[in-house]
Amino acid sequence: MGTPEVIGIEQKLIVGVGDMAVSNNPNLVLTTYALGSCLGIGIYDPVMHIAGLLHVMLPDSRIDAGRATARPCMFVDSGVPLLIRSAHELGAARQRMQITVAGGAQIMDHTGVFNIGKRNLQALSELLAQNSLQIVASQVGGLVNRTMSMKIATGSVTLKVSGQPQEIPLWTP
Repeated sequence: MGTPEVIGIEQKLIVGVGDMAVSNNPNLVLTTYALGSCLGIGIYDPVMHIAGLLHVMLPDSRIDAGRATARPCMFVDSGVPLLIRSAHELGAARQRMQITVAGGAQIMDHTGVFNIGKRNLQALSELLAQNSLQIVASQVGGLVNRTMSMKIATGSVTLKVSGQPQEIPLWTP
């Protein structure tokens, strides 16, 4: 997890690739860049004002057990449970969690041989279904990179999509 960058009265906290951040600090804006085939997964509890943002790269940690142990946030199957547990430890309730997702594009795989973005989305959908959790908003797939930002004070999520001049809203509770 990076060091917050001060922006006016808000602080921007950058969530790197294969990393996550969870907080109840209303002055933080969680941001992750370079969501191509990777997924940005945001969770928000609107009652407790607890938010988390995860940047996963791959669907299944079984491909590299050592790396999964050292960096569980790299994988959907190990990162998402860690994100939910971390938010729960701050007081978030699973039944109130609003889940947003961006990314899952087909980047640098124009023939679709590896389908990493699609596989990430499938793994996430299956994991959420097994845990009776639903996505409230998403912008996934396609051929573009995205930046995802979440304001902890409000739970609102915005995206900056490559090729578009300004941020667009994804979710406002």
